Amino acid sequence: MPEIFIGSDHRGFELKEHLVAVLSGGAEPQIIAKSETGEDYMVTDLGPFTLDPDDDYNDAAIKVAKAVQNNPNSRGILICGSAHGIEIQANRFKGVRAIAAYSPELAKIGREHNDANILCLSADFTKREDIDKIVEIFLNTAFSGEERHIRRNKRLDEEGA
Repeated sequence: MPEIFIGSDHRGFELKEHLVAVLSGGAEPQIIAKSETGEDYMVTDLGPFTLDPDDDYNDAAIKVAKAVQNNPNSRGILICGSAHGIEIQANRFKGVRAIAAYSPELAKIGREHNDANILCLSADFTKREDIDKIVEIFLNTAFSGEERHIRRNKRLDEEGA
């Protein structure tokens, strides 16, 4: 069964708790999410499990990025204040393509063009009414598979010059 690994820092803690509940079927509105194989996703909360104002976004990003890296058909969701720090940290792992999506349109393009496997959300700068839609689009949009996108995505794991 494909998994959704989710984590946050203290700034994203409340939103993480909301998404874990919604994706697990315990809160409304319900995000409709099926994997590309048509299977239901299993939601795995990687923490934090209590609010810690002194935690670092790096820890959550490392946990989720490693989980996605080790589970190729999985997806990840990370949340911090801006989405910048977690995105930078997650993208340091080979095979991880993390995007910050502040709108449903950015989530769609990130999946179609970049085959993004981790969605980074901003708890401070994303409209709350857009969050569930962004997540739903990210989880349900397929990669286009176009040759130009495949070629470009392969280059993302190359060493820098």
